[in-house]
Amino acid sequence: MSKLSRKATVLNAKVVELLQKQVEMEAHASATYLAMSSWCDAHGFTKSAAFFLEHSSEERGHMLKIFHFLNENGVRAFSPEVKNIQQEYKGLRDVYEKTLEHEIAVTDAINAIVKLARKEDDFASENFLQWFVEEQLEEERLVRDILAMFEFVNEKESIFALKLIDERIPLEN
Repeated sequence: MSKLSRKATVLNAKVVELLQKQVEMEAHASATYLAMSSWCDAHGFTKSAAFFLEHSSEERGHMLKIFHFLNENGVRAFSPEVKNIQQEYKGLRDVYEKTLEHEIAVTDAINAIVKLARKEDDFASENFLQWFVEEQLEEERLVRDILAMFEFVNEKESIFALKLIDERIPLEN
């Protein structure tokens, strides 16, 4: 019988450590996007506020996807502590620039986990993470497209031009 039993998890311990950190990163992203939504709403950018509210929920979903993956595969996932959420921004462009910076950091983190999973022959984690690889391509492309709209706005960013950009922010719902 003991020959038939498996260890508690088939996931590699080093990969699990990075996945736990990714849970924290996704939670931080969710809280950051919630703060960005509030900032946009307070400054009259209602479409951007809705955009960031949607993305806050999406990031929480990403966190839970990893959280459940860990729990379902014999690893106890830990609820992250979220701290140091930026609340103020220089302007609408700054909000989206910070968003792109964050998405690039997430892409880099996901790629690092995939690379480690591949190195450690953790095929389950590598396969699971392919969804995140595709998702990050979409996220970066979306934010880059939004930032491209700012190229037509002068340095002073008139409120009229910013409102036009805000009206063109794509929403999923």
